[in-house]
Amino acid sequence: MGYRLDMAFRGWPAEALEFYEGLAADNSKAYWTDHKSVYEQCVYAPMVELLAELADEFGPGKIFRPYRDVRFSADKTPYKTAIGASLERGGYVQLSAEGLAAGSGMYHLMPDQLERFRAAIADDKTGTELADLIGQVRRKGIDVAAHDTLKTVPRGYPRDHPRADLLRHKGLITWQQWPVGKWLGTAAAKQRVVDFLHTSQPIGAWLATHVGESTQPAPRR
Repeated sequence: MGYRLDMAFRGWPAEALEFYEGLAADNSKAYWTDHKSVYEQCVYAPMVELLAELADEFGPGKIFRPYRDVRFSADKTPYKTAIGASLERGGYVQLSAEGLAAGSGMYHLMPDQLERFRAAIADDKTGTELADLIGQVRRKGIDVAAHDTLKTVPRGYPRDHPRADLLRHKGLITWQQWPVGKWLGTAAAKQRVVDFLHTSQPIGAWLATHVGESTQPAPRR
């Protein structure tokens, strides 16, 4: 399959899914080298096209490297089994053999952000606002969760706080995954991502207002 010179996003072909199915079975440099052209034409190129079409509304996109960082991992397989990309104004898109997924929010909070996050949740006005937004998003089939949570409410907050579950979070993300279907090979794939980002936007706006960016340097590994 040749590269689509018109640069119009028309979804991912079946070969993209087959590529990742094969990579899951044989995550080796030999497999990657033998199938590199499939990755470039059927996986990477459609992602470039999608990001180009999303850029006006959601900002430029950045595709993550396909190589895993194995320095601190017991799993030494060299390649990621999904292609992922971030959007400058918030958002994440991922394709794997399981289908398409999208996310947004704050995956990991620095200490200064976490302090503001918890204070805003504990506040009756801003905390209730967030709980209501989460309920609205979940009713539309989108997951709202945290990558990392505490086992108990953090020190300084009552254990019976009405939003104790949110106080335990160390981040907040929205996430939706769509299993493989014929739509994935069409422009409808873009619309699913756009709809997700629009629905998630109020939570992103709440985080931007009440948490914001960190002023602390990122920790070194």
